Amino acid sequence: MFEGRFPELVIIFVVALIVLGPHKLPQVAAMVGRWLGNARAMARQFRDQLEEEAQNMQRPVVDPTRPPPPPPPAVTPAAPPAPAPAATDSATPDAVSHERGP
Repeated sequence: MFEGRFPELVIIFVVALIVLGPHKLPQVAAMVGRWLGNARAMARQFRDQLEEEAQNMQRPVVDPTRPPPPPPPAVTPAAPPAPAPAATDSATPDAVSHERGP
């Protein structure tokens, strides 16, 4: 069908010149140009809107009515272990030596 080759465009121009006449042809051409410009602008807006929606689909959904979750607790470095009390020779059950003797 119509592929936009130069001979086809010349034929369309000649037919339009014969049908519309030399006085109306520039007006019609300007009107067609405006229509094409508006159509391209709408297509660009549509494409931009689709791209924006695709990016929004990748983001997490935030409910504006819910308060934000509390921040996670701060992680502090662990304190070094307290030194063990010195082993004594008392016979109390609390003081048990874990060392092996000779």
